[in-house]
Amino acid sequence: MKQSKENEIKEERKAEHAGDLKDSLVKRLNRIEGQIRGIKKMVEEDVYCDEILHQIMSAKASLDEVSKKLLKAHINSCVVRQIKEGKDEVVDELMVTIKKMIK
Repeated sequence: MKQSKENEIKEERKAEHAGDLKDSLVKRLNRIEGQIRGIKKMVEEDVYCDEILHQIMSAKASLDEVSKKLLKAHINSCVVRQIKEGKDEVVDELMVTIKKMIK
């Protein structure tokens, strides 16, 4: 029962980021999507493994940059807003997220 209530709460929440941030993230994710398609093609075409691994590392680094940018925006907007609303449990949620990110 507790799990479903938590899911309901999470589904109701929405991010409120500026349009320029959203556009920037979407552009970066579109580039990453292209990188992934390129990696897939390299595998299909039997490109030398070392070259594929370098492309994978590049894609992972790009995703890490998106994560950092989104985390910063999340802290500065969503987290700050919820703390101001007295919803201090957002700090625990943020800590769980950060722990997962640094694994």
